[in-house]
Amino acid sequence: MISSILFILLLGGGIVLFTLNVRKVIRNIRLGKELDRTDQPAKRWSVMARVALGQSKMVTRPIPAILHIFVYVGFVIINIEVVEMFVDGIFGTHRFLSFTGGFYNFLIGSFEILAFLVTFGCVVFLIRRNIVHVKRLISKELNGWPKTDANLILITEILLMSAFFIMNACDSLLLNMGSHHYDVSFAQPVSQFITPLFASMSEGQLIAIERTCWWFHVTGIIAFLNYLPYSKHFHILLAFPNVYYSNLKPKGAFTNLQSVTNEVKAMMDPSFVPPAADPNVPMRFGAKDVTDLNWKQLLDAYTCTECGRCTSACPANITGKLLSPRKIMMDTRDRLEEVGKNRDNNKGELKDDGKSLLGNYITPEELWACTSCNACVQECPVNIDPLSIIMDMRRYIVMEQSAAPTELNGMFSNTENNGAPWQFSPSDRLNWAKE
Repeated sequence: MISSILFILLLGGGIVLFTLNVRKVIRNIRLGKELDRTDQPAKRWSVMARVALGQSKMVTRPIPAILHIFVYVGFVIINIEVVEMFVDGIFGTHRFLSFTGGFYNFLIGSFEILAFLVTFGCVVFLIRRNIVHVKRLISKELNGWPKTDANLILITEILLMSAFFIMNACDSLLLNMGSHHYDVSFAQPVSQFITPLFASMSEGQLIAIERTCWWFHVTGIIAFLNYLPYSKHFHILLAFPNVYYSNLKPKGAFTNLQSVTNEVKAMMDPSFVPPAADPNVPMRFGAKDVTDLNWKQLLDAYTCTECGRCTSACPANITGKLLSPRKIMMDTRDRLEEVGKNRDNNKGELKDDGKSLLGNYITPEELWACTSCNACVQECPVNIDPLSIIMDMRRYIVMEQSAAPTELNGMFSNTENNGAPWQFSPSDRLNWAKE
């Protein structure tokens, strides 16, 4: 009874804390501007099934794709066992799903094989990050907390899977001893190999180890759930909605600012009357800070897996330029978190802290290095669009700061005066046809 009460308190507290954390994230995302992504629902479901569920973009790099599938599928399916553990914790039962008979053997056997694959995948990922030093996993933006975060999650998953194996090994020994409460047999395709390590222990010692592993596993799962909103692994939950709300337009199609469109319409059609602007909403061309971005761009920032595929495919980064699309997304998320804490500290009011995404986090040099080739968008396994943020910040630099590079200023002047980017008189534009 005491054990059940403690577990219910632990589970209830974990759910409450997770709900509060998720509400903060949702609130931060809603700081972004409105954007309609409700069109073509059938196509959106199709894209989500193919990209988020089917991992279609992962397979372009076979080795990490296979390892990620091990971890992804294994960790998701093993959660069925976690459901059983939660039921046991609430009602004080032992292996609640054992009523399924022979199917239970299949379940536990499958769980152990998947847990082994998860462990194998995590070990290889740790080696790739810390020993092999895969180039895209050692960039300077990953120094400090991002690197620690990745290693911490991998080690935690290995420990959780190890606890699962040890729990099963001790459980089987207690079953053979005829210990009270341990009366369910199950398949042990993996844990059978570590069972001899505990064979010489007493019944009391085995119970203590089995219970410790059980509590470690369920506590670890609840802690892991509440850690997600602070980690790059939040993509486990956000990948599906983020892919669903992907931009379905051709990658080369850029958005137009409605305010500029209205100006052009007014110039072309004197009878056109632009809609009245909301006096409470300040006019801004492009984006200076996270509140100038739309909600999907902010969702992208929270969904970023920091895998570095975007940066490794970026031609600017490859040639030594300062730009890293991954850093763009990480900086956006960090600034958004800072803005969210600003509101929390000021009772829901956003006060000017003298900082902005442009300048304090992302420099103009990074933005102007972008060739707008969309390689980062194409590579992202969860359909994040770093280019949209880059273009919006460029717009701010050009249209509000008038700080475009010299080469662009020359092009702008020529286009304004000559109707073309080149420094030729409009009357000479067709001379090439006479040659």
